[in-house]
Amino acid sequence: MNEKLREKIRESLSSVLPITVIVLLLSMTLVPLEIGNLALFMTGAILLIVGMGLFQLGAEMSMTPLGQGVGGRLIKSNRMALIISVSFVMGIFITIAEPDLQVLANQVASIPNPVLIWTVAVGVGLFLVVAVLRILFHISLAKMLWIFYILLFVLSFFSPDSFTTVAFDSGGVTTGPMTVPFIMALGVGLSAARSDRDSASDSFGLVALCSIGPIMMVLLLGIFYNPSDASYAVTEITKISTSRDMVMQFVEALPHYAEEVLVSMLPVIGVFVIFQLLTRNYHGRQVLRMVIGIIYTILGLILFLTGVNVGFAPVGSLLGSGIASSSYMWLLVPIGVIIGYYIVKAEPAVQVLNKQVEDLTGGTISHTMMNLALSIGVACAVALAMVRVLTGIHLYWIIIPGYAIALLLSRFVPPVFVGIAFDSGGVASGPMTSTFLLPLAMGACASIGGNVVTDAFGVVALVALAPLIAIQVMGLIFAHKSKAAVQPGKALSDETVVDLEEDFE
Repeated sequence: MNEKLREKIRESLSSVLPITVIVLLLSMTLVPLEIGNLALFMTGAILLIVGMGLFQLGAEMSMTPLGQGVGGRLIKSNRMALIISVSFVMGIFITIAEPDLQVLANQVASIPNPVLIWTVAVGVGLFLVVAVLRILFHISLAKMLWIFYILLFVLSFFSPDSFTTVAFDSGGVTTGPMTVPFIMALGVGLSAARSDRDSASDSFGLVALCSIGPIMMVLLLGIFYNPSDASYAVTEITKISTSRDMVMQFVEALPHYAEEVLVSMLPVIGVFVIFQLLTRNYHGRQVLRMVIGIIYTILGLILFLTGVNVGFAPVGSLLGSGIASSSYMWLLVPIGVIIGYYIVKAEPAVQVLNKQVEDLTGGTISHTMMNLALSIGVACAVALAMVRVLTGIHLYWIIIPGYAIALLLSRFVPPVFVGIAFDSGGVASGPMTSTFLLPLAMGACASIGGNVVTDAFGVVALVALAPLIAIQVMGLIFAHKSKAAVQPGKALSDETVVDLEEDFE
């Protein structure tokens, strides 16, 4: 096996394993599962691990170089109309292929999948243009975040409650393993052409702005679109009597998800082919590597979606309904804390982010500190999400104060930390949140007779909110330590100290 592929599968194993262990423990104690259902879950988990590993390697081999190539060529063209149109189209195409969004769309019964996916994709396209223009015109990220989030909350008061939770969840799932590598690489490609001292920090913030677009578009959809009411029922899994029955569940679903993936990937493949024919940007070996990356991406996506929808998410929903219907329903909160703590710890993209912050701060904010802060933040967020499921507290009571704190913190931390914090919200709400936590919350909510749309949805939004606060608190600690160590910068390089002093001025 390719060493890089082995590494990616190991990463996805570390992401899925904590959830698998928790499910096994729950199935032996609080919520006994039939052997057939457990076998379905374990098979889904294996497909999820292999699929996520293939997909992440494929996205790294194809999406990252494509993003850097497109970004570099756009900035060199110096034609504003071309920059805007290409950014918009690429934002749409990449989002349509995002697996986390497809998982969410399957779970939102009140909105047809194509309607939700295209609404979110257009939102990403529009705000990718906004993010690119911010880099080109050196606009402050903090100021833009203040303006757009105030606008979002004003807009949310005119949209039905049934759309508010879905809107904020869509902002979290959109910036997933497909879009993040491309968008980050596009930002690097655009900012690399600038030689000023802010170019590196300005490459952060694209993901943050692209998370706002879907929220705004889904809220607008809620104002102008009146779908028929949809009922959410507790998930029923087909009875599995033999190992052949289990295998057939996956075999019968495979063609459907293969077709879905190929349709969503075709626009991305088309962009790659046209870009290469027009620019000859990549030499022979690079083209071959990117083609192999696209094949890995397609195969990984097919396995990922099949494993999630057939084996993984249904059992999550079953567990949620089982716990909520027992006399120990309050255990949802501590179980949510444990799941939240380990979910973010195991996310490969979060570990990459932690390493970036450690390098940026010269070790003043260590990898361990970041891990602990994010794990505690997300654990608290999931606990609040489970409290919402049990009590029906409106999402506004948590999310408005949360974003207010995050935006206030952005006034007191170095600008680069603002970009990293708001980018990391999408990174933290990774595949495990939409594939297991959300079905768990939906199953519990349906079981106790709550409103699934208003009470269960919102889990992804809360997970995405936690890093905004946690990382900016780390930024405040870093600012305090760096000011105390300003004679001649112990853990910090002279250049970093000068940059930080200028940031605070």
